[in-house]
Amino acid sequence: MNSVKTVVLSLLLFSVCFQAAWSQTSFAKGEELFMQNKPQEALPFLESAAAEDPAHVQAFIYLGIVYQQLNRLDNAIEVYNRILPRGGNQTSRIAFNLGNAFFTKGDSAMARRYYTQAIDFDPSYASAYLNRANSLVKSGELRDAIADYEAFLSMEPLSPKRNEINRLIAFIREEFASAERRRIMEEEAAREEQERRRRLLEEVSGSLHAAAEDARGLSAGTEDVQDFDGEFELE
Repeated sequence: MNSVKTVVLSLLLFSVCFQAAWSQTSFAKGEELFMQNKPQEALPFLESAAAEDPAHVQAFIYLGIVYQQLNRLDNAIEVYNRILPRGGNQTSRIAFNLGNAFFTKGDSAMARRYYTQAIDFDPSYASAYLNRANSLVKSGELRDAIADYEAFLSMEPLSPKRNEINRLIAFIREEFASAERRRIMEEEAAREEQERRRRLLEEVSGSLHAAAEDARGLSAGTEDVQDFDGEFELE
C-alpha cells in the first residue's frame, strides 16, 4: 500500500513539476519570440503560459500586447482585465495598455478612464498623461488636454515630441482665442440687431401715433358743420 501511495505521490509531483517546467518553457519561448517582434509566432506560447499560470502577470502583459499587435483588441482587453486585479506593481502599465486598446477601438471615454487609473496608481507615469491628453482632444475637452500635455512636458522636458506638442498647444489656444473673438462678435451683432429692432419699433409706433393724431384732427373738423333743419323742396 505504501508503495502505491509513493508511486501516486511521485506521479503527482512529476505532473506538477512538468506543468511548471512546461509553463516556464512556454513563457520563455513566447518571451523570446515577443522580443524578436514575432507576435504571431509568440502567441501560442504566451496563451499556454497564461492559461497554465493565471498569476503570471508578465505573460498576460505580453499576451495582451501581442493581441494588440495582431489587431485583436477585444482579446487584448479581456486579457488585461483578467490580470488587472492581480497586477501589483505592474497595475499602472496594465491600465495604460487597456487605455491604448480602447483608444485604438475609438472609445475615448474608456481610454481616458484607464489612463486616469494608470496615473492614479503612478502619478509620475508621463506617457499616461500624454495619451490621456490625446483622448481628451478626441472628445473635445481641450482645456483638460492642455493641462495633461503640459504635465507630460514637465516630466519629459527632453521629449522628441516636445516641439510637436507645443505646436498643438499653441493651436488649441488659438482656437480658444478665435472662439472667444467669435463669441464677442456674435454678442455685439446680437446687441446691434436688438437696438435696430428697438429703433424700428419706436419708428413704427411713432408713425402710428402720428396717424392717430391726424385721425382725431379730421374728426374735430366735423364739429363746425351746420345741421340743415329746413325743408328742401323741388320746384
